[in-house]
Amino acid sequence: MIRDRILVEDDQGVQQEFGVEGMFEMDERNYVLLTNEEDTILMQIVGEGEHQELVGIDDPEEAQSLLDAYQIAVDAAPAEGENDFA
Repeated sequence: MIRDRILVEDDQGVQQEFGVEGMFEMDERNYVLLTNEEDTILMQIVGEGEHQELVGIDDPEEAQSLLDAYQIAVDAAPAEGENDFA
């Protein structure tokens, strides 16, 4: 479930709107998974409070490991309204 939308600007200054699919912490670092109709990207959240920014993950192996961990967590604890109870 996408709750928030944000604009992400790439290195060429092009902005795209993404929905925040999920946020999670791993190895004391915070990450956000962003999606739109064309792309899904994973970024690290750096800084604190109002001084936070998103930084891309350059290492494809690191990104895949993070996505795998995120998927395992989602599978283990589905979001509200995604259970089998009647």
